[in-house]
Amino acid sequence: MRPGAQISQRSSILTVDVPLTVRTRGGRKLVVAPECPETWLPSRARVDTTMVKALARAHRWNRLLESGKYVGVSDLAEAENINKSYLCRVLRLTLLAPDIVEAILDGRNLPSLQMKQLLRPFPIEWAGQRQALAQSVAPN
Repeated sequence: MRPGAQISQRSSILTVDVPLTVRTRGGRKLVVAPECPETWLPSRARVDTTMVKALARAHRWNRLLESGKYVGVSDLAEAENINKSYLCRVLRLTLLAPDIVEAILDGRNLPSLQMKQLLRPFPIEWAGQRQALAQSVAPN
């Protein structure tokens, strides 16, 4: 069915069909307009605040560890009152390639890139990260 407006034969009901997709980003549902040349909505960068906060936490925790304020990850996890495993997964985000971090901060990352992909183990080499993240966000 093509998008558009149709008036019923009784002329009292107007039906409007709009193709859209609902995606989950940062635990919230987001309505995504169709991607076509005649899209009527201006494309706008959508910054995923969950990913931005995780990046900020990772760099903050890394600074605390490098400054010597905490002896190790266990001490920091106890001080922050969080699970050591979660802290380690988030700390890995400090190893992300600069262009990936920049894309996340600017909202230019792929809409299908979710926090769960970032918290999974990824290669240390930046080229490998780009390839791994591209594979993890391939359309289903």
